[in-house]
Amino acid sequence: MPHSTAEPAPIPETLGHSRTRPVHWLATATAMAAVIAAAGLVQPATGTPAAAGEPAAKGPQAAAPAPEGVTYPLDCKGAPQTVTISAQGDLDGDGRPETVAAVRCEAGSGTPPHAIYVLTQDPAEATRPRVVATLLEAGRRQTATGLTVRDGLVTATLVGYSSPDVPRYSPDTKQLAKWRWRDGKFRQELTDSASRSV
Repeated sequence: MPHSTAEPAPIPETLGHSRTRPVHWLATATAMAAVIAAAGLVQPATGTPAAAGEPAAKGPQAAAPAPEGVTYPLDCKGAPQTVTISAQGDLDGDGRPETVAAVRCEAGSGTPPHAIYVLTQDPAEATRPRVVATLLEAGRRQTATGLTVRDGLVTATLVGYSSPDVPRYSPDTKQLAKWRWRDGKFRQELTDSASRSV
């Protein structure tokens, strides 16, 4: 910005308000107090309140139990257990997610059947996930090829065998199985009957 060369106007020797009176000081003090109070009202808030009509933000959502490292009630005759598919979601409406896990025995060959379990974990620290329900027993000799949890509904795509004569490497039935928590237990919902020729 260029430097201004204009000379300042002369300051009058006597200003109209140069004499101070008690009323003047009182008015000045009152005005300053009003300015300070107003400044305090317009300071930004330290938090971020919810907008009118919006629910307040919730705390961090609880994590679903990890399916690995859990001992499942599946007899593998000494072989390791393997979780092949898992899905998470709040199944009972308590605000904490559960985990649904498809588990089978680890075998050197063939396709061992799956069992499907529901895991939960207590909110207290240092607690381990625990199995609270069995949706599918391994004795049904079915294999889970898909598993989802949506809106409290567990859906599994199961393939199996129509008879003992069907080779274990070539399942020939397919079923969409669904379970929902209702009246204190998991209940399987009706689905279409198993279809042949998968």
